[in-house]
Amino acid sequence: MKKSYFLSGSLELSYDDELSTAYAVWNGFLSSEEFREATQKCIELMEEQGITRWLADNRKMRVIRQADQQWFAETIIPRMLNTSLRRIATLVSEDVFNKMAVEQLMQRANSKEQMTIRDFNQEAAALAWLMAPLSQAAV
Repeated sequence: MKKSYFLSGSLELSYDDELSTAYAVWNGFLSSEEFREATQKCIELMEEQGITRWLADNRKMRVIRQADQQWFAETIIPRMLNTSLRRIATLVSEDVFNKMAVEQLMQRANSKEQMTIRDFNQEAAALAWLMAPLSQAAV
């Protein structure tokens, strides 16, 4: 059963502790302060709840500032790689600049073999892949 973890105008963050899965629904353009606060909440949820699967719904998210991308790469990715997170399914943004920024950031995080990241255009396909047994190779 999904539980709400954090809610703001730019992020709806929830999780299902039985499935060890988190759901982040992003919306609009975030100021640096909003982006960093929301991202901190995401990493706190990963660390506190032992999340293994993550659905990032970026469809309505807009561009991420260059300085925030750099901060994310230096601050969040190292912490994320030290969590129990194993799969990230991303619903790709309609904003081409956000899509490119997220792709670059996720390439850095995807360099470790313990975590697999895939992009999707449809939520049903993303959830099907996300919920497959973790021992199963990524298809």
